[in-house]
Amino acid sequence: MWSALRFGLLPALKLYLLGFKVLLAQLLNKPLRLPVMPRQNGKVAIVTGGGRGIGYEVVRQLARLGAHVIIGGRDEQEGLAAVRRICEEDKEAKVEFRKLDLASVLSIHQFAQSFKERNLPLNILVNNAGVMLVPEGRTGDGHELHFGVNYLGHFLLTWLLLDLLKSSGEHGDAARVVNVSSSAHSIGEIRLNDINSSYHYSAHAAYCQSKLAQVSFSSHLHQEMQRGGFRVNSCAVDPGMVNTALYCHLWTPLRMAQRVIARLFFRTPAEGAVTVLSAALSQDCKGGYWSNGHREMTSPAFDPGLELNLWEVSMQLLGLQSDQ
Repeated sequence: MWSALRFGLLPALKLYLLGFKVLLAQLLNKPLRLPVMPRQNGKVAIVTGGGRGIGYEVVRQLARLGAHVIIGGRDEQEGLAAVRRICEEDKEAKVEFRKLDLASVLSIHQFAQSFKERNLPLNILVNNAGVMLVPEGRTGDGHELHFGVNYLGHFLLTWLLLDLLKSSGEHGDAARVVNVSSSAHSIGEIRLNDINSSYHYSAHAAYCQSKLAQVSFSSHLHQEMQRGGFRVNSCAVDPGMVNTALYCHLWTPLRMAQRVIARLFFRTPAEGAVTVLSAALSQDCKGGYWSNGHREMTSPAFDPGLELNLWEVSMQLLGLQSDQ
C-alpha cells in the first residue's frame, strides 16, 4: 500500500500541485513579449521538435531574424508542413527539415553525421523536443522513454555536435546550447541505481527525473566549456505552462479539464518561446537557468556531485569517451 502511494500517487499529486502554483504565478505576471533581438544573418541553428508548439515558434522567429534553421524531428510530414508555413510567411526564410528520432541512438548519429558533412557552422542548438506522461515503455536502445527522449537523446546529440559548437563560438558570438526543461525539475529525483525506472514506474516521476537531468546536464556542460576556455554557453529554460500537445497523455478526465483551462490561462506557444529565444539570442547569456523571459541568479538544481555522477553514467550508457 505504502509502496503504491509513494511511487504512484505521490509523484502525481506533487506534479499537479506544482502545476497549480506555476499557473497562479503566470496569471500574476505580465504576458511575455519578445524584445527586439539582433539579426542572426549567417548563423545556423538546429531546433529539435521544431515542427509544432514552442519549437515551431522558435524556428519561425530565428528564421525571421535571418538564421538558417534546421528542424530535427521524427514526423516528416509535420516537419515539412512547418517549413512550408514559415516559407509562405517569409519568402527569404532559410528553413529545412531533417529526420531525427531522439529515441534512437542510430538516428541521432546519422543526423549529426549528415549535418557535419555539410561543413556548416553551428551557432545555436535548441534541445526542445520532448514527451510527457507517456505510458511505460522503452526506446529502441532500452532506455525509459522520458529519460531516453527528453534527456539522453539530447545529451548524445549535443556531444556529437560539440566540436562544431566550439569552433563556431571561436569565430563570433559564443555558441549556445539551450535545453528546454520545465519547473517540474524542481520536484524531480534522479535515482542513479534505477535510472530507467525499472523497479517502480511512475510516468509523473519519470518525467520530473528527465527534466532534472536536463538542468543538471546543462549546468555541468556550461562549467566544462568555461573550464576549457571554449566560447560555448549552455543554459536550461523553463517556458512555463504552455498550451501545446504535450499534455495529450493526461488521464482523460484531466485532459478534458486541461483543454478548457489551457485555452483560458496557459501561455501560447509564441509566449512560451520567448524565454527560449531570450536564452538563445541575448548578448549577456552566460549559461544558468532561465524562466519568465530572463535569467535567474542560479540554477535551483545546482548539485555538483549529482551533475558529475549523472554525466559519467550518461557517458557509460552511450558508450562515449571523454576526449573532448
